[in-house]
Amino acid sequence: MADRIIRLDRRELVAGLGLALLCPALPGIAAPGGRPPLALQAKAGAIGLRPGASETPIWLLQGTAPGPDPRFKRGDALEVTLLNDLPVPAVLNWHGINGVPAAEPLLARTPLLPGAKETLVVPMRHAGTLLCDLRLLGDSPARPSRARAMVVGETEAVSVDRDEVLLIEDWRLRPDGTAIAPGIDPKDAATIYTINGLASLDIPVRSHERLRIRLINGCQRNVIAIKIEGHEVRIMALDGQPAEPFPARNGAVVLAPGARTDAFVDATVPAGGASSILLHDGKEARPIARLVASKEPPIRDTALPEAPPLPSNGLPAQLELKNALRFELSLGGPQADWMTPANFAPSSAPAFHARTGRTVVLALANRADKPTVFHLHGHHFRLLDRLDDGWKPFWLDTLAIDSGQTQRIAFLAEYAGRWLIEAASTDWAAPRVLRWYNVE
Repeated sequence: MADRIIRLDRRELVAGLGLALLCPALPGIAAPGGRPPLALQAKAGAIGLRPGASETPIWLLQGTAPGPDPRFKRGDALEVTLLNDLPVPAVLNWHGINGVPAAEPLLARTPLLPGAKETLVVPMRHAGTLLCDLRLLGDSPARPSRARAMVVGETEAVSVDRDEVLLIEDWRLRPDGTAIAPGIDPKDAATIYTINGLASLDIPVRSHERLRIRLINGCQRNVIAIKIEGHEVRIMALDGQPAEPFPARNGAVVLAPGARTDAFVDATVPAGGASSILLHDGKEARPIARLVASKEPPIRDTALPEAPPLPSNGLPAQLELKNALRFELSLGGPQADWMTPANFAPSSAPAFHARTGRTVVLALANRADKPTVFHLHGHHFRLLDRLDDGWKPFWLDTLAIDSGQTQRIAFLAEYAGRWLIEAASTDWAAPRVLRWYNVE
């Protein structure tokens, strides 16, 4: 029955990105200088992936206080401390942090040796939904690791009753119960999904309650679609940046690995009822969570009016494309210029140079026989229309490109520094590869 609700094969799922778009730690007492602290620890841990069986060993990005995810405010300058209690080097990788060259892994920050600790200050220029993880060095026989969501709130009020983070992750589990990291042939491994670290999740709601649901694809390689049955899903932000609000196509939100979508959902579940949240990975649909209505009276007599756009983060309203710098990047296949993280050399030639203030247009050509996920560090970009130089009404930092396709993106080179570019095929055994670009 669920499969009749969302029918998507892998190609349709990736194509939907253009159509549908279209750690635990709480901030404590401010550090000296008024900087909120964020203390993180890379350590061994475990997660329950098999009902009735012992937990599966994995690696964690652990926080120092209880709570589902750390929350801060736009304008904060976080004092981030990472302690590496793993037996291998670790480096913190961010999704959604713009313009902080000192935080760039492998370019500004070398991997942290076992037992070592480092502290850096990360300014939160933009409100939005962020992601950080230890996975940049994770393509190896080592254990897979969990990602960490982080919320940077707007300084202006946003009219919602609840703010929920839903972090979805995938695992490959062998018959003996061990979980394998990406970059390894999964062979007979089963695919298992978790939501906020659990096999399933019930989210209590009241009728006419407005939820801001921050959907995060924390999967290592899989593009996924999320559908909330019986509800209109209104997209408000993509990859942490406010969008011109629009309804999700067919009520499904399509997410590339590392991508984030903020959606507003007005609960319409009748008292005592439930509405399934379905995940589709291009093979099958499966329930991963539910909106469960309480027996309390509606939170208000009628649903709230349609929400206005989220407050702007100040990204440019227009991009000057006429005199833009234009480059082509080939993705997938044997590419001599792309390096695995283990072989990455900061002394290698950059993919391109740009002066600050210039618009950059990249043609991303996927030569691989599978979709490839592209992630740009340092800046968010516009997805350009195929037939002209217009752009979609949203910003992204992550994009899935189907096999044989070319997508064009544009961004303002606003922040000087050296920035990574990541690419990985949607194949568990495929390696993650890197290049970098320079803005001066």
